Amino acid sequence: MLRRENQGDLFDDQVVLPSLESVLTGISSSQRCDDRTTYFSAPDVDLSLYDHIIVCLSGGKDSIAAYLRLVDMGVDKSKVEFWHHDVDGQEGSSLMDWAFMRDYCRQLGEELGIPMYFSWLEGGFEGEMLKDNAYSHPHRVETPEGLLVLPRDHKRSKPGTRLRFPQQSPSLQTRWCSSALKIDVGRRALNNQERFKGKKILFITGERREESANRSKYNQLEAHACDRRYGKTARLVDAWRPVLHWTEEEVWEVIERHRILAPVPYRLGWSRSSCMTCIYNSQRIWSTIRHYWPERAGKIAQYEQTFGVTVSSRQPGGCGLSWSGITVIKKDNVIVFQVVIWPVQLNPVNANPHHKEANFPAML
Repeated sequence: MLRRENQGDLFDDQVVLPSLESVLTGISSSQRCDDRTTYFSAPDVDLSLYDHIIVCLSGGKDSIAAYLRLVDMGVDKSKVEFWHHDVDGQEGSSLMDWAFMRDYCRQLGEELGIPMYFSWLEGGFEGEMLKDNAYSHPHRVETPEGLLVLPRDHKRSKPGTRLRFPQQSPSLQTRWCSSALKIDVGRRALNNQERFKGKKILFITGERREESANRSKYNQLEAHACDRRYGKTARLVDAWRPVLHWTEEEVWEVIERHRILAPVPYRLGWSRSSCMTCIYNSQRIWSTIRHYWPERAGKIAQYEQTFGVTVSSRQPGGCGLSWSGITVIKKDNVIVFQVVIWPVQLNPVNANPHHKEANFPAML
């Protein structure tokens, strides 16, 4: 019988993440706020000041727009790199993310001429969720020099238990998918690469204020939690959100102007591009997933029964509830539909009205 209590990882959830949360969420605490490096509004920065510019590319419209904002500012592309935090890991799990997402991000990077580095928590979302009186798995980080494997420090942490889905909440301890699978992975990737010592780094993410009340309070420019400009490593890390003040219309405008196709989830009728089986999915989206991809919804429903907790506390019926109404996938989206089912090659192609390539193009 699986335990239902959600102890979490005591070190990560109760020590590391609370100490970082104020900076990583853009809401500085009174103890951490530094007027010299914190700006609520900073729509422009001097990109020439930085040695490395890291763009966190989720594959969604906002992260793509964040990069395109840099292009419009005349960024030196030789300084830019894409980081994608692989939510399911690369050990075989496919519980949460879209099947195409890894290839989509990789080939979008190739088309744009930007190197792509993947990083992930070993075992991914599913492995972390099934943690039962155990330590969290190591992190794996791709770098220009090769793959870094970063084990956990068992002397500073204790075994923990999750055995439930993360829940909708501004708190990173409750919504642990963001903290454990993205934020903490990025933190360790920054802290454990020798190439960043003594360098100036600009860390780019694509949040926007109009997305939520919580994000409306974010600072646009501030020292990142991994900033050590006054420490031994002399590593300066600024966190900048270049599209924080943008509207959704401005996001789509810059994507269209740079001739990049809307990412697949939007073309299927999703209002946002996150995990396919995201905890924020609406009832209609769950119904659509269950209609077209019953095996994906079925796996989530099995875990709901095992844990005795639904994927979202705001949807008590869970994904197994017999909801009515689906988003119909049109026949002209058959190629997109196939991409969702199988991780096929996603060769980005240039605009050509007579092009008959069967693979899904990332760019017009």
